Amino acid sequence: MTPIAVTIAGSDSGGGAGIQADLKTFSALGVYGASVITALTAQNTRGVQGVHDVPPDFVALQIASVFTDLAVRAVKVGMLSRAPIIAAVAEGLTAHAAGLPLVLDPVMVATSGDRLLADDAVAALRERLLPRAVLLTPNLPEAAVLLGEPEARDEAAMLAQGRRLLGLGPRAVLMKGGHGSGPESVDLLVGPGAAVTRLPGPRLTTRNTHGTGCTLSSAVAAGLARGLSLEAAARGAKHYLAAALAAAERLTIGHGHGPVHHFHAVW
Repeated sequence: MTPIAVTIAGSDSGGGAGIQADLKTFSALGVYGASVITALTAQNTRGVQGVHDVPPDFVALQIASVFTDLAVRAVKVGMLSRAPIIAAVAEGLTAHAAGLPLVLDPVMVATSGDRLLADDAVAALRERLLPRAVLLTPNLPEAAVLLGEPEARDEAAMLAQGRRLLGLGPRAVLMKGGHGSGPESVDLLVGPGAAVTRLPGPRLTTRNTHGTGCTLSSAVAAGLARGLSLEAAARGAKHYLAAALAAAERLTIGHGHGPVHHFHAVW
């Protein structure tokens, strides 16, 4: 059967993040992508100029439409912006996607620094969606917000926060080290008990980093849709994103933080 993954996230009119990045990633990795749009953003490489939330009942209708027809194998959830939308997604997943692997990217702030998640929605995200996730993929600032703690500054602190996030319900946490420092960008895949997988990679210097979080989480979802184990999917996603970042300088898109090169293996 054709592997199918669904992204439930916001649309980026500039094409570098959100739904657009997710669908490009799915396609680049050999997975058919479907989508549920939770918000429209007026956005480019320089920042977010506006956000128009999709009504929660229409988010629910999209979920029902997609999942009652397509044989979905994995779900990626990204930008949700408001508590009522989070509730609609949680209820829709309960009704139509029970048992499917869910990769949750807790999108809070765009690469430009613009806030994408309302303050009162953080609790709803923590309570209604984290316990459903097979994998939570926070960057260091997002992990800090979810826990109400200062941002981790080293691997020991990353590991400790990953284990505390496990206590909120996800089966595993991928602590992303892209916001850290040093010559290596280290991600930590933190699982139950003492299970920890260190995923190192060179820290690449590029201005084109728009959509990195969306791309990584959707690459994991693509791997799961193709039947890979969680660790194999995370390793593959890390490798794919590193190559997309390394090739990003081949692109000349916009005047701010450009996108990674999702189709680096093709053109």
